[in-house]
Amino acid sequence: MSQVTVTEFGQIIVADDAIATIAGAAALESYGLVGMCSRSRLKDNFVELLGKENLARGVEITLNNDKIVVDLYIIVSYGTKISEVAQNVMETVKYAVEHQIGLQVEKVNVNVQGVRVSQVK
Repeated sequence: MSQVTVTEFGQIIVADDAIATIAGAAALESYGLVGMCSRSRLKDNFVELLGKENLARGVEITLNNDKIVVDLYIIVSYGTKISEVAQNVMETVKYAVEHQIGLQVEKVNVNVQGVRVSQVK
């Protein structure tokens, strides 16, 4: 299901995968986030950390009364305050989607799927 905007010059159609990629890239800029994970957990609660090439797999986009609802599935860094990381991710993603696509975001839901110790190099 793509998002369609009609202007005086024609239509603008934005695919859900494009919105999901923008949301995923914005989320990765947030402090305390280790990465994104797949929407569907594998058996035995094993969570796969996604690379930058398939960020859209960790984001779900739905349309609700001409507004976008974004569901993110993330893994946070050990030792960070999860509520603050989630709040920061919500604000960053909402700003990025609204300003890059021009569609209004109703809400951003953050689903923390795991906590990992980040590798210090």
